Amino acid sequence: MRMTVACAGHAAPHAGWAAIDELADLLVHYFDATLLSPRRVERRWPWPRSGRSAWQRLDSDGGDVLFVVAHAPQDLAMIDAIPDARRRFGRIVAWVTDSYFEGGFGPATAQYDGITVTAPEDQAHPRQRFGIPVHQVYQGVDGLAWAPRQSTPRAIDLIGFGRMPASYHAHFARRFHGAQSPALYLHSPLGHVTGPDVHLERGMLFKLLHRASVSLAFHLFVEPEGQRPRSMMVTSRWLESLVSGCVVAGRRPVSTMADEMLAWPGATLELGDDPRDAGDQLLALLAQGDALEAQRHLNVQQTLLRHDWRHRIVQMCACFGLPVPPALAGDIAGLQDLAACWGRGAAPLDAGVSSARGGRGEPPGSGPTRSPTPALHAA
Repeated sequence: MRMTVACAGHAAPHAGWAAIDELADLLVHYFDATLLSPRRVERRWPWPRSGRSAWQRLDSDGGDVLFVVAHAPQDLAMIDAIPDARRRFGRIVAWVTDSYFEGGFGPATAQYDGITVTAPEDQAHPRQRFGIPVHQVYQGVDGLAWAPRQSTPRAIDLIGFGRMPASYHAHFARRFHGAQSPALYLHSPLGHVTGPDVHLERGMLFKLLHRASVSLAFHLFVEPEGQRPRSMMVTSRWLESLVSGCVVAGRRPVSTMADEMLAWPGATLELGDDPRDAGDQLLALLAQGDALEAQRHLNVQQTLLRHDWRHRIVQMCACFGLPVPPALAGDIAGLQDLAACWGRGAAPLDAGVSSARGGRGEPPGSGPTRSPTPALHAA
């Protein structure tokens, strides 16, 4: 089967989309596919009446499948970058990230043979408007690339990267940056938000997460900024923090997505509405020592078993009628081995802050595993 994968992130890297670009890389790897990464083209007035995004034209020999990895529904118009894409490819399919933004689904959507959206409630709009098959597949993380292979000292007490609610950040900075505070609060560790260094510095971010005890994460309705559309979705920061072995504290999304994705005890810990109370809760949490370490093990184990991109690729193969690449089986077995290593000593945290709602049964792939890889060890 000849596949081409289209994803805009490699032509214009952005730190907020790096996890999504990794899905495109994995599809290229497992399907031995060709990667296309078109750039958006700046249009001069007058704008075309169609309102469609303009994309740099790219040549393609076509093939059996064009797989679009879309940061948002607007990226479905990437097929305009390939002349006669509908004629050149036997099938055109897509995985869409911010599918809650209904206004982004434009005329190009009708040319797809099927798409996936990230939230169950997002399926109805594109299905009804464009008459195409719409499936639901959650976001993932590259656990084999980024899960720690050993337990390391957690010298960073609190880490907050990307968007942080202003009042919480201001209070934590005043409270924890002073020399008298025993706690270290590290925020905004990214050096570049855009540009060619984004993917290089992603390794730096994960090394910081591997050394952080508590990672902060707040849903988009906590002190929202600007007028952008919002959703109660589980975004990359939750999965990146959990697979790194952080205990995740903040304000969890209130949604079916969150209930199903963060479904093991202690997956997230709720902080109070008042940042001063949240600061007290965090100090109490940091004092728990061994309990934090056990929760870290549980978080890594469960994220590997539930949310690695490889599980999502198998799910999308079923959705779109694609053959499962043979190499996936070995790597999923490797995920299970690594999860088994982290599972030793895993236990939910009995925290002084409200923990996540309880689990909903065994995670996918949590049955018997092969003999584990070499055991984790303390640094």
